[in-house]
Amino acid sequence: MMLRQKIFGLAALALFTTGPAGAQDLSGEIVQNGAGGVMTMTMPGSASDPDKVVTEQLTFEPWDMLGELARDDVVLLMRHGPTDWSKRDANNVAPTDCENQRIMTEIGKRQMYELGALMVANDLQPGRIVVSEWCRNQQTLEAMQAGMLDADPTSLDDVPIETMGELNLLLSLQGAPDVAAMREFIGAWDGGDGEGPLLIISHFTNIQELTERTVFEGQMLLLDPDSDNRVIGELKLGSAAPDVGHFE
Repeated sequence: MMLRQKIFGLAALALFTTGPAGAQDLSGEIVQNGAGGVMTMTMPGSASDPDKVVTEQLTFEPWDMLGELARDDVVLLMRHGPTDWSKRDANNVAPTDCENQRIMTEIGKRQMYELGALMVANDLQPGRIVVSEWCRNQQTLEAMQAGMLDADPTSLDDVPIETMGELNLLLSLQGAPDVAAMREFIGAWDGGDGEGPLLIISHFTNIQELTERTVFEGQMLLLDPDSDNRVIGELKLGSAAPDVGHFE
């Protein structure tokens, strides 16, 4: 299958400038930083609208994964964005019962907005998105969508977006009994119509069970389905930090 190649994946330079066609004043830069790299951007209209200013940076490592990000047949496996740990999920809470589960903070929503914008500015918009039913995951998607569309109103044109119960919190009420279905779904991804990688928004427990990696809220792992879902690298915002629920 012929895969669409992204601009920054074709060169091994320390500095890149990219941007979707038709997105006025949108610019993204990728700079090597030690063993990894840093993605930044300027949001269209931010000079006159402070609400559109993006101050976050999207970091990734290793640097060599930059070429892999140019592929459409890879998977971005993401944990939902930052949540309010002062409120825990009620026992046996349903995935869609937002009143009785831990949800995102306003700061977390802003961070996910900027993450979405950074992805589009640096040509990382997904070709398909699937997300858990849980409220914090749906909120993550909503915030990322807002950032993506502010960066480029056409960025999600023809991008399928689905809610998938198999991505629900592992072993919870209405959750996945194991990660077998999730593993099979990821392994079957072949790049779709060649419009970008598959983005999956799931949970800490599911990701840890599948990859044996621990991830911060909002962090993404890059997986290669052609290599038995091997983890190629990771991406996270500069503000990403350990949470009290899963890290000491």
